[in-house]
Amino acid sequence: MGLVIMSERELNRIEVLSQVTQGTMTAVTAANVLGLSRRQVHRLLKDFHTDGPAAIRHKARGRRSNNRIDPAVREFAVTLVKEYYVDFGPTFAAEKLAEDHDLKVSRETLRKWMQDAGIWLSRKQRRTFHQPRLRRECLGELIQIDGSDHRWFEDRGPPCTLLVFIDDATSTLMQLRFVQSESTFSYFEALDLYLAAHGRPVAFYSDKHTVFRVANQSAKSGHGMTQFGRALNALNIEILCANSSQAKGRVERANRTLQDRLVKELRLAGISDMDAANAFLPSFTERYNAKFAKAPRRADNLHRPMNIEPDRLRDVFCSRDERLVGAQLAFSYERKRIILAENEITRGLPGKYVDTYAFPDGGFEVRWKGVSLPYSVFDKDQRVTHAAITENKHLSAVLKHIKAEQDKAAPQKRRAGKQATRYQPTGKRNDGWNSKLARRAKEKVKSASKHAAE
Repeated sequence: MGLVIMSERELNRIEVLSQVTQGTMTAVTAANVLGLSRRQVHRLLKDFHTDGPAAIRHKARGRRSNNRIDPAVREFAVTLVKEYYVDFGPTFAAEKLAEDHDLKVSRETLRKWMQDAGIWLSRKQRRTFHQPRLRRECLGELIQIDGSDHRWFEDRGPPCTLLVFIDDATSTLMQLRFVQSESTFSYFEALDLYLAAHGRPVAFYSDKHTVFRVANQSAKSGHGMTQFGRALNALNIEILCANSSQAKGRVERANRTLQDRLVKELRLAGISDMDAANAFLPSFTERYNAKFAKAPRRADNLHRPMNIEPDRLRDVFCSRDERLVGAQLAFSYERKRIILAENEITRGLPGKYVDTYAFPDGGFEVRWKGVSLPYSVFDKDQRVTHAAITENKHLSAVLKHIKAEQDKAAPQKRRAGKQATRYQPTGKRNDGWNSKLARRAKEKVKSASKHAAE
């Protein structure tokens, strides 16, 4: 007798029917146990007595399904996917097969075919594992930096961003600073405090935020670095960008801990604004480091003293750019027209580049070879426009500024449509001398005179 494959349900039926045959169970009880009618139980008993346990097996087992797709169709679909849609997901590939090739296959069927052909990997198979990275050996060798946007004051105040500087070798919080948003000037402010307290580290380790990395590497302007990168270059500090959030896991885990502990500490202290919170941070940082900081593998401190005079740091921690001076001694900057005052130096500047310095306190200077030039500003746009491009991390601060501007004054009324087509009354009355009826009469007189002359 050959091997008979049965399901668990079929084996359960055989066991119950055997008990009925042996007289230890009635047909009514068997029907209740199996969830069948009494008549169906008697039918199964009849087959069981005639052909034995093999008769209980489903009769369609081992047969070809009536809905089975032809193997040629499967081979054709897999061939099309390999040729045109090898990097498509099953859902998108199924849509394209139906639209472009009139081949309708369900996405789950196509998913199985693609998995069998080695084209598609399941989510579990695509999972990547990030190997742990050993800490650096010395303090100040690598400082991880990140901004954490969170409701730090819960419902007592608006959300803001906490800039976190943490040492990779020791997990020591080197600098914390509450700011409005994760911007270049915010990082300049925190970096200035860091350098004053610790000196210059070897390198900073950050994410790919546009403060640290130029998004378009092929851009012809900007010299391939951001304003923050330019400032670090002047200070002889390297900036490295992580390829994933797991690569800078120490600062990410510190953010998670701070979003738990610091929020509760601020609540207990009754702090609900950034100024009071920044004053509270040094004592909190000291307690945090005493509990969580690790000892470095080497006792060397790689922080270096400052290589620039303190009075020159203002020119480092600013936004610097170059602008081409036009024939009218003017150039555009941040939707404004900067007009240089005419003097002995500026007369020779048309066609040449000048340096612009925008400072965090709102100051602005134009320099030529280190010499400050007088200028005037023509603001073409006094209000924030609806077309302004805003990054997600700056959205809260920008919306706050827009609301403040809206509260100052109502928006100016703008007319819709073309101004040239709008009727402008002159105050003069038309006495009929140039009406349509009068013009027709003049044309008739003119035509009659012409015919009479002929």
